[in-house]
Amino acid sequence: MTPPPSSLKRREVLRQAGSLVLLLGTSQLAFGATILAVRVWPARDYTRVTIESDVPLQATHLLTEAPHRLAVDISGLELNPALRELVGKVRADDPYIQGVRVGQYKPRVVRLVFDLRQAVRPDQFVLEPAAAYKYRLVFDLYPLVLPDPLLALLRDKTAADTQAARAAQDALGELIARIDKPAGDSAQTAGPAPDSVASPRPLPRPEPLPQVSGDPLLAQAEAGRGLSEAAPPSSPAALPATPPAAARTAAAAPPSDAERRKVNRLIIVAIDAGHGGEDPGAVGPSGLREKDVVLSIALQLRDRLHAIPGMRVMLTRDSDHFVPLRERVEKARRVQADLFVSIHADAFYRPEARGASVFALSTKGATSSTARWMAQRENASDQVGGVNVGGVDDPEVLRALLDMSTTAQIKDSLRLGHEVLGRIGRVGRLHKPRVEQAGFAVLKAPDIPSILVETAFISNPDEETKLRDPRYRTQLVEAMASGIQRYFARNPPLARQRLL
Repeated sequence: MTPPPSSLKRREVLRQAGSLVLLLGTSQLAFGATILAVRVWPARDYTRVTIESDVPLQATHLLTEAPHRLAVDISGLELNPALRELVGKVRADDPYIQGVRVGQYKPRVVRLVFDLRQAVRPDQFVLEPAAAYKYRLVFDLYPLVLPDPLLALLRDKTAADTQAARAAQDALGELIARIDKPAGDSAQTAGPAPDSVASPRPLPRPEPLPQVSGDPLLAQAEAGRGLSEAAPPSSPAALPATPPAAARTAAAAPPSDAERRKVNRLIIVAIDAGHGGEDPGAVGPSGLREKDVVLSIALQLRDRLHAIPGMRVMLTRDSDHFVPLRERVEKARRVQADLFVSIHADAFYRPEARGASVFALSTKGATSSTARWMAQRENASDQVGGVNVGGVDDPEVLRALLDMSTTAQIKDSLRLGHEVLGRIGRVGRLHKPRVEQAGFAVLKAPDIPSILVETAFISNPDEETKLRDPRYRTQLVEAMASGIQRYFARNPPLARQRLL
């Protein structure tokens, strides 16, 4: 049956309208863009600014000096409340951004002006939709001069040891002064009541999880109120305090001969807290996020290993920010680490999955379907967290960064994994009684024994409850530290000639 002429005419009009939309450029389409969220992720390595929208945005940026500023023009937009929220997202401890201003620069162009604390190298790129995110316009602000990570690691620990020794000396002096106090002074005052007798000081509580918007139960427990999932990223634990000017000057000083000798005797362990920043990792049934759990465990493990003479820890991240997979590996290689331990708390599509696991690298395929599924999930982290691959012209270069491995590395990794798995098995249930293998990208340092520890299945309600428990996290930390110590006792590290 032939449709009436009026129907044919309507179809032609709709077809022409569709063709017109396809011919419109990004700037025309962006005029109707909806800003879904704005986020700022500060860290000592770099600060990331993310503007999420339902369509890709076009932007240009300009740097100025005296004072240092970054001006960003986003075309095809009118000023709206969502963009104004960016002003309140800048944290007081951000190492790079002092403040931000937002205004309508000219019709359909919004200007963001970032007042900077120092000169930066901005990296701008757009991310395609991934996981729960739509299009993201990203600005990464890097310092112009990167500090030597090995020298910074050595001096940070030396400063911490000096401060701890000074605090102990002050406490000892106070005790001696109290003992040497003349008896007459105490006779002038009434004796203490029986219930005021000094009791032994309790052991310090394990470090709590960072306070985060995505963990409402923790927030209620600590602050007495719930937080929405859309709360700004200013709620995680504060960044490590910015060192005073004298300390920064010392950190920038060239290494001394004593430091050069000392760094060669160090045992350096790289601890990698998975996910972070834009990438929350797995989320438990009640909202506990993997990135927060593993950061808490990594910080506690660092402190535990620092108590061992001659051992230092390099954290791939010490705050809530994203680090690309290959950058995590490169950080460990830059400090010539003796070990690499990546910490996770993954999820599975079946909530009954439970138990801790330890993985080493495999170049011949995964040892189980679960291991293969986990490796694929973890390797997709870069897509969620957001990596700019526009600067890599040759795809073979990118592939080579993830395909480096050696037989010796895998052999040593299995030994390390066996020691750690044995200790974790004393704390809780194991998912598999052996070290599994899969093609995890983060384990592909060719010259560093590397393992990935799945502390528990956060998707299992019972195991999520355990991961919330500071006592359980402390037990995990002790188990991993004991396994690392036992590995070095049986496999002493080779002599190093580290270059500062």
